[in-house]
Amino acid sequence: MAFLTERTIPAGRQIRVLIVDDSVVIRRLITRALSEDSDLEIVGTASNGFVALAKIPQLNPDVVTLDIEMPKMDGLETLRQIRKLYPRLCVIMFSTLTERGAAKTLEALSLGANDYVTKAANVGSLDKSLEKLRGELTPRIRQFFSLSAAAPALAAPVLAAQPVLVPDQPARRDWGVKKEIIAIGVSTGGPNALADIFPRFPANLPCPIVIVQHMPPIFTRLLAQRLTNCGNIPVEEAQEGTPIERGKAVIAPGGFHMVLKQSGTGVVASLEQSPPVNSCRPAVDVLFASVAALYGGRALGVILTGMGQDGFNGVKEIKAKGASVIAQDKATSVVWGMPGFVAQAGLADVIAPIDKIAAEIIKRV
Repeated sequence: MAFLTERTIPAGRQIRVLIVDDSVVIRRLITRALSEDSDLEIVGTASNGFVALAKIPQLNPDVVTLDIEMPKMDGLETLRQIRKLYPRLCVIMFSTLTERGAAKTLEALSLGANDYVTKAANVGSLDKSLEKLRGELTPRIRQFFSLSAAAPALAAPVLAAQPVLVPDQPARRDWGVKKEIIAIGVSTGGPNALADIFPRFPANLPCPIVIVQHMPPIFTRLLAQRLTNCGNIPVEEAQEGTPIERGKAVIAPGGFHMVLKQSGTGVVASLEQSPPVNSCRPAVDVLFASVAALYGGRALGVILTGMGQDGFNGVKEIKAKGASVIAQDKATSVVWGMPGFVAQAGLADVIAPIDKIAAEIIKRV
């Protein structure tokens, strides 16, 4: 798995973007939307993968927006070639909000795409299409870059990292409390992070797992299927009333908040379409608040790679009840937003690289 830590853009230079899409209309739409941000520069466009690969060395882009469905050379093959030739180049996929589009997007992420957006469909007008692109694509580009007056520092080599027990908390008494649920929050880079963790879990994991991954409808169901196929624990997309049971993982469906509720002697998932929280639905904060209410100190919170700070308030809630928290480290996060907020606020009991997260979870359960 390739990790992309934040890069610094030199003073006086914009983030250089190459747009690759076979549709002239889409190329113009993306160009117009991104050109409204003064920190972004459209350095070129391409109608297919062959043209894009020829232009990359000429234009030296910082990021490529790449359509999945194209003639001559589609997005997946183009991505494979980009990763061979330019392993550090940021690539954001464009896909349709369909079963086929979702499946190909998940494949693209597994091949090394850094993020994705879904194409505007049936939004009703040009203005709404532009608004959607401004609200979704621009932040996804900016999350990977830092604009600074200073010259860019040379990237430090990524070394084999070890879990770090946060100072002043080595003897936390609540580590000894039996953990009865694992709650995971994740966003950008999440499918690959989860695909790293789940094969490391034993089939007899003694407690349930609940997950919020920021993804649209359809995508979360296919992600659940992929995680089931790659690991030892069944993963399913939540429905109203889905039981929360040991040895099973449940992921919030795209477009719905997931909360946990008591039902008789058990716990079930309940779905809500209340307003987005942190511009997200599902939101990690919503799930974690319900986990805090039901499980208190018997919960284990895990915050993985992701843009923004969704999960920060939820972590504070479970910590207030005596729960424990593991955060992914910066070196292995695609974006150190969500885990970074938690770690820098001193709310994480352990900060670990992605390949050590499963072991840290197993220790506590």
